[in-house]
Amino acid sequence: MAENEKPRHIPLAQKYRPMTFADVVGQAHVTRTLKHALEMGRVANAYLFIGPRGIGKTTLSRIFAKALNCTNPHDHEPCGECENCKAITIGNSLDVTELDGASHNKVEDVKPIIDAVDFPPSASKYRVFIIDECHMLSTAAWNALLKTLEEPPPYVKFIFATTEGDKMLATIVSRCQRFDLRRIQTNEIVARLKHICEIEKVDAGDDALLAIARGAEGGMRDALSSLDQLISFKEDGKITEEDVLNIFGLVSRTALESLAGAILRGDAAAILNAVEEFDSAGRNMRRLSGELMQHFRNLVVYMALGAGTKSLEATPEQIKTLEEQAKKVDISRIYRIADALAEMEDKLRYTLSVRALMEMTLLRAGRIASVASVEELMRAVRQLAAGLPASVQSAPQPAPAKSEAPQRANPILDEPKMNRIIEAVGGTTIDVTR
Repeated sequence: MAENEKPRHIPLAQKYRPMTFADVVGQAHVTRTLKHALEMGRVANAYLFIGPRGIGKTTLSRIFAKALNCTNPHDHEPCGECENCKAITIGNSLDVTELDGASHNKVEDVKPIIDAVDFPPSASKYRVFIIDECHMLSTAAWNALLKTLEEPPPYVKFIFATTEGDKMLATIVSRCQRFDLRRIQTNEIVARLKHICEIEKVDAGDDALLAIARGAEGGMRDALSSLDQLISFKEDGKITEEDVLNIFGLVSRTALESLAGAILRGDAAAILNAVEEFDSAGRNMRRLSGELMQHFRNLVVYMALGAGTKSLEATPEQIKTLEEQAKKVDISRIYRIADALAEMEDKLRYTLSVRALMEMTLLRAGRIASVASVEELMRAVRQLAAGLPASVQSAPQPAPAKSEAPQRANPILDEPKMNRIIEAVGGTTIDVTR
């Protein structure tokens, strides 16, 4: 290397790629099963890893291949120091073959694998074949592999990885042990990014890391690539939430929670002002729709299971907001708001006016949160008829107003009771004699 030449930059996604099962984030249900299989000697002929991009399918395949062939494993984890581990890590092992199914999907592309099966491994215990994006293989290629896959020699193992599990042939899936990898939770991505920032001496705020994790949509590789881009963007090495929002077109956590609060209050002016501000700032409105859905999903989980559940994908700051908002609305209304948002996401693919569709949908969601449904009114009517206090929300309701109008013969439809129903849902009294 020349004296003034800088060392070659290694992307963070490659530099911090997991090397052992313990390093893999968010896939404990898979790593635990694979380690137990190694411990008990119950290794199958073929494995199928299914999941969205950037969550560790190929990485997990390589770790498993190293664990199968490691000469000095520690608690069934690859040591990373033996010749087999090093060769697999850098990709020049003679006994581990990787094939990209997207670009090598014909019969002639899998023919070398079929021929190589007849030869035992040269320096390892197993000959391992890893086929990435295997759903891209043609039907003819799969049929050529079928007999080999069903009855391979004891020293041969197959590992398949794909993002499109529903496109896999049933005859292939039935011959594999299938593992569905999950999207990595936001708080797990934030914790990993924070750990890497400490190592890299990068000053990044919690809200900045949260914004990166939100933009990654459950993919660790995307999160690390975004962090790499931001480090290059900032000369002083200090990354703020505003930097992340400007580069990737995201909405800040506080702004998103503020919009959700406006929806729960039914504040039409605040909703329209927020959409105007996001649109003027060039925020990604389609992504905003998905993040709103995620926020209300977290709100439902919090109201149903509390803050301690593992299903809650939220940081401590987000949980504080969920706690406050959960006091303001009944969970049944959140379900209806989520339905409206899901309907909007379907329409966003085809609409020419994203902003108009979003404004109308969010206004409708605000009305759902603040106006009683027919079912709630009927429930309140039945409660009054039974002599019970009328209630349509979980939040405390104001005391019913007194009416001086004469009572009608019907005990359910008399004016004082109807007024109490309307006041219980936040409306105004009515005169049922008109």
